[in-house]
Amino acid sequence: MVGRGELTDKAWAVIEPLLPPVQGGGRRWRDHRQVINAILWKLRTGAPWRDLPERYGPWKTAHERLRLWTKDGTWNKILDRVIVKDDAVGDLEWIISVDSSVVRAHQHSAGARKKGDAATKSKPSSSTARDSADPAAD
Repeated sequence: MVGRGELTDKAWAVIEPLLPPVQGGGRRWRDHRQVINAILWKLRTGAPWRDLPERYGPWKTAHERLRLWTKDGTWNKILDRVIVKDDAVGDLEWIISVDSSVVRAHQHSAGARKKGDAATKSKPSSSTARDSADPAAD
């Protein structure tokens, strides 16, 4: 049974041939399908890598595999294959939504002076502190 948001058998059949062979020397690599499910979970939730559920294995494995696959072009091959393209044009149609809401901040968040606080009152600069009536000041 496939969990919510995880690769189906049909999707895995498309992706599996695009992946590099499991490396032979050293320790055995974690299953590619489990790692891709981990990467998809991370991308879907936006959670930090360290919050990856245990069922996907160590977060460092998924992070490192994504980094390696991005560097060698494997991840781009996967994305090119699985992204649905518009048959009429052959290009992707991206729809972007921008939130234009405004969040007002309290006046104190901008560093406004507090009433009655002598320590925060501005002090006159030396150039404006001169008495204009004093002829020696000119």
